[in-house]
Amino acid sequence: MRKIHVIGIGAGDPDQLTLQAVKAFGDTDVFFILGKGEEKADLVALRRGMLDAHRPDGNYRVVEARDPERDRTADGADYSHAVGDWRSRRADIYERLITDELGADQTGAFLVWGDPALYDSTIGILEEVLGRGAVAFGYDVVPGISSVSALAARHRTGLNRVARPVQITTGRRLADEGFPAGVDDVVVMLDARQAFRRYADRDDVEIFWGAYIGTPDEILESGPLPEAAPRIERLRAEARARKGWIMDTYLLRRRTDG
Repeated sequence: MRKIHVIGIGAGDPDQLTLQAVKAFGDTDVFFILGKGEEKADLVALRRGMLDAHRPDGNYRVVEARDPERDRTADGADYSHAVGDWRSRRADIYERLITDELGADQTGAFLVWGDPALYDSTIGILEEVLGRGAVAFGYDVVPGISSVSALAARHRTGLNRVARPVQITTGRRLADEGFPAGVDDVVVMLDARQAFRRYADRDDVEIFWGAYIGTPDEILESGPLPEAAPRIERLRAEARARKGWIMDTYLLRRRTDG
């Protein structure tokens, strides 16, 4: 039976590959890479660099495919439909890749940024492909260092404080719902709206922000939100104009003293 590795490859730094990930690299015959257009060609290059470093034998194939576009204008009730449609089209691509490019006794791998268990669709899409019944395969998951872990490490801070919870959410939910009740440490991902601006007048909130974490283009900023927010907006705009895209993550920390 065909076998698939879902390999978490970290936030971008090749040194963040775990020994388990390197071992999975070693027994993979075909690596599947989904690209998102020319503006993200450097992300494809980073993955190929990892393969060059850890599979110097070259005894493997790389198969690239174009990631389908998602309707990013959808909001409200249309958002879930847009995401569901995108995932189904992605499942079509996965099914074709596994069926056409992977031999019956071979092992393939999908290289996932960060950790496959955190805001990534690869596991769910593979389950959808299996549920269709057109192709059979087994798969395992190799955890990776997420952008959240890398962000905290780069800022030399923890994600939570003693006996206090931390919550991971999206920019969309933070913008719509605000700070989660009873939580003072909030990690925000997938924030195209710069939802932190909602709290830019709160001097009791700190931000620890990072973009392109773990890559040569990494940008870090932190401080009380009223002071840091304008700097982050400027850095974010400059980086997007320069590269054509941006991937960022941040921690909002509400002061609890007094």
